[in-house]
Amino acid sequence: MIIAIDGPAATGKSTSAKLVAEKLDFTYLDTGAMYRCVTLLTLRNSVKINSNHHLDSLLKGFQLDIKKNKDEYFFYLNGEDVSKEIRRSDVTKNVSAVSALSIVRKTLVKIQRKIAEDQNCVVEGRDIGTVVFPNADVKFFVVADLVVRAKRRQLDLKILGEEKTIDSLIKEIHDRDRYDSQREVSPLSMAIDAIEVDTTNMSIDEQVDFMVNKIKTLTKEKK
Repeated sequence: MIIAIDGPAATGKSTSAKLVAEKLDFTYLDTGAMYRCVTLLTLRNSVKINSNHHLDSLLKGFQLDIKKNKDEYFFYLNGEDVSKEIRRSDVTKNVSAVSALSIVRKTLVKIQRKIAEDQNCVVEGRDIGTVVFPNADVKFFVVADLVVRAKRRQLDLKILGEEKTIDSLIKEIHDRDRYDSQREVSPLSMAIDAIEVDTTNMSIDEQVDFMVNKIKTLTKEKK
């Protein structure tokens, strides 16, 4: 069974997806983190994203591993744990542009489909229900008020030791929403058969309970 959870940044979808997977005893796949890994790789190697030749060479030589330790997921890029580095603001600033590249999406979608093959998965991202797994068993599209999302992002950055104003984060998130929604390749959009979840006034527990109950109800109905 594939559960697709899509939506823009800082809506709570990553945390919810991870907890939904735990409650259902499914594998959790954070595709956004995978794109962050590639973005970090391009920044480290000073690769210009408009150079398909250099990108192709970079993607052929990289190895991405995801490991779970207790309740935490760790991302390894060529054997190095980059779980914290991929959350840096410079990665966040560049990830949309890198994610929009056809060569990058083609490479990662192939990996994502391979990981989800023959196992129950909760897959989270921006085009899971529309492109990666259009036949997913249940689809959610998570949204939230822009100011609330900016406050959530600010808290995340503080944990990493970074300080940003709410106004600057509102602009960053707004710009990223526009970029992700208007890109030519796999734009951010809500699947026709997705269930919208507005998390503006919902706690993480409420989000998770809502999704788990929906999944159980829909699964019963299909039987």
